[in-house]
Amino acid sequence: MFRIFFALILSITLQAATLQPSKIFQASGTVQSLIHKDGKLYAGTSNGSVEIFDTATNEKIDTIKLPDIKDFMGDQIPAKIYSIDLLDEKILIVSQGMKGYRNIFLYDNGKLEKIIDIDKKFFVQKANFISNEKIVFALLSNQIGVYDLKNKDLEYLIQISASSFSHFMLDEKKQNLATTDESGIIRLLDVKNAQVIKQYQAVNLDRVYQLDYKNEVVLTAGQDRKAVVYKGDRYQALDFHFLLYSCALSPKADYGAVAFNEKNEVLVFDTNTLQKLHVLVGQKATLTQILFINDSELFVSCDDSNITYFKLP
Repeated sequence: MFRIFFALILSITLQAATLQPSKIFQASGTVQSLIHKDGKLYAGTSNGSVEIFDTATNEKIDTIKLPDIKDFMGDQIPAKIYSIDLLDEKILIVSQGMKGYRNIFLYDNGKLEKIIDIDKKFFVQKANFISNEKIVFALLSNQIGVYDLKNKDLEYLIQISASSFSHFMLDEKKQNLATTDESGIIRLLDVKNAQVIKQYQAVNLDRVYQLDYKNEVVLTAGQDRKAVVYKGDRYQALDFHFLLYSCALSPKADYGAVAFNEKNEVLVFDTNTLQKLHVLVGQKATLTQILFINDSELFVSCDDSNITYFKLP
């Protein structure tokens, strides 16, 4: 049981400063997943491509194209990308497969290798590296699995709950994993064996669409129009008037961001005081991801081809 808690109501009548994007990056399709490293922005798109941008020049410098697939009518279509991850120069890609199933690809040294294909009949929602030799992934059925890239075999596949999966995030050391589902419950798992280390008090009363987990802090974005910041044995709940589809924490979790209204605007706030700092505008569609790269810079992707970049004052 949590011994201490705070519940705060956040008014939509915001006093925070409104910011327009400093840059807009143009992808070839709707953007589902973002990664940033060493001045490069990697975007997984619905056009079946991972597109790489130089963030200094705003130019697209490379494109990794996945093979097309056939839809239920037998027509060739791009394989929509659902998630990407990066380790060194390797890229892990979860993409649409035939018959509605999902594939997992590994891109390394210019070569694209299919790691898990539709023969497994997996509805993979997300996958991340946990080392050079292992990946962790989640299925829509709320099973968490670890796959050994070297031995080409499953290490485990464990059912977390009967609720359908929503989202997970690894910690910085890739040892623990925060996961959530349609129940709104947040669980912290040990990646080695998928055992539950901690179950957070259920503050969200419906599906959590997305969460972030950094520096032992959890932030949620829920269907019940509530964002929750968990720090140790305390939580703070922020209530809004619109469904919350996306959220993010800064690297040290001092700041949070959440998509909070029908205009697809993003609120940036202090996670300690809940002080409203900035409202980021300019997004034209439902948000898919918010990505801090430090305390003052972040990217926002939507269900369109634009990726907005903001430099906070």
